[in-house]
Amino acid sequence: MLVLSKRDIRALYSMKDCLKDVEEAFRAHQEGKTVTPVRIALSAGTGEAATLYMPSFVEPARSMGIKIVSVFPDNPKRGRPAIQGITLLTDAENGEHLALMDATYLTVLRTGAISGVAAKYLARDDARVCALLGAGAQAIGQIQAVMEVRNLAEIRLWNRTREKAEHLAKTIRETRPDWTGTVAVFDRPEQTVRGADIILCATRSTQPLFDGRQIPPGTHVSAIGAYLPHMREVDAALLNRSSKVVVDTREGAMHEAGDLLIPMEAGEWQAEKLYGELGEIVAGNKPGRERPEEITVFKSVGVAFLDTAVAKSVYEKARRLNRGTAIDL
Repeated sequence: MLVLSKRDIRALYSMKDCLKDVEEAFRAHQEGKTVTPVRIALSAGTGEAATLYMPSFVEPARSMGIKIVSVFPDNPKRGRPAIQGITLLTDAENGEHLALMDATYLTVLRTGAISGVAAKYLARDDARVCALLGAGAQAIGQIQAVMEVRNLAEIRLWNRTREKAEHLAKTIRETRPDWTGTVAVFDRPEQTVRGADIILCATRSTQPLFDGRQIPPGTHVSAIGAYLPHMREVDAALLNRSSKVVVDTREGAMHEAGDLLIPMEAGEWQAEKLYGELGEIVAGNKPGRERPEEITVFKSVGVAFLDTAVAKSVYEKARRLNRGTAIDL
């Protein structure tokens, strides 16, 4: 078995790699070549802390995998990361456990890449202003992915704790010293999203972050932070004004996406209005953005076939570059 640390993965796998792998995995899913049970969210008993168990099979990768991610929001107060994860990769042809790898960094890349692929197909080609609400663990991946698919001129940041947003602004500058655009930190969500072409939501909010009635035509919104039925980042007004509401998978969204489930239960939005899955658009079965004035919404709660596809790609690259530590169990 090959053990791959976060340092190993950082050295060999980039956001560009991840965007390519995620897009191909969505296409494989649309072709019926993945099997992904609904993940198990096991509560730690108090607060929002939970551990997520996410198995899947990806036929083109000839692999099975399970990602285990612990989300403990109060951990930073204890000097520990809020998100910790590992992935076990298994050969689907002979059952050999190929690799055990850090999934914390990969989750940031994979989750960012989901929004990046969505923006590629749903945001306007001339989108230049991106607003990000939330400066937690997933934030940098969101920005990195969108910067790969759109030529951004301005990034706007908001977080409940302003210092975290300011730290993220510094990180963006450090990771992309070649980028000549501007980064600004705002005090309120409504200020941050005003005039934005792309809005990224990456929080654990249980209430809508902004008034969907104020979002102008042509905006693309990606909501990836709320991953449980009681969590919510966007309101029914935005859903009803959108030309296309797209999800990563229908099954996952209808099981866990509070952004959709809460307004459905209140009679404010209907599941029949769901446009489709991102994989349908990637595979060319449905069009993405068709008109500049469309408002588009992408909702993701995460899906394990992406993790398995990404893990297999990382494993193969590590083997080629002789990275990682081989162990016998």
